[in-house]
Amino acid sequence: MRAILTGLAMVAASPAAASGGFSCEAADAVVKLGIESGVTRGMGSPVFNFRGEIGISDKSVAEDLRQVSFEGAHLAQYWLDGEDLRLVVYRERGEGAPHGYVEVTVRTKAGEEAEYSGQYAVTVFDMGGETSGEGKTSNFSGTVACQVE
Repeated sequence: MRAILTGLAMVAASPAAASGGFSCEAADAVVKLGIESGVTRGMGSPVFNFRGEIGISDKSVAEDLRQVSFEGAHLAQYWLDGEDLRLVVYRERGEGAPHGYVEVTVRTKAGEEAEYSGQYAVTVFDMGGETSGEGKTSNFSGTVACQVE
């Protein structure tokens, strides 16, 4: 009986040891960014339960592109190799509206403990209201801090 309970305890503990996660935050005068996800330790370290939000206070950006949430389908690129955590998150405006998108790039390096620090870059593109046909691009950047477990 003791061997069975020990075996069950080991099986129950296995998934916890086989996964971790990361979270990133940035907050400055214009951009407030939060991203988090689970990460498995298996082949390719796939992510799960990815989610995030960005708030942009610059009023020159269209209102619907200033508050955007992200899900797993919006994670365009991801890299975590111990020294680097890099993310590209991309979300387009919904159908029935002029083309527009928000793209967030996070580039960090490992520091002490599970701390990663670096830079974020945000590009917002908006065709809405543009008569020139070229659209309007806004760029923002700043520092970002991430935790990796």
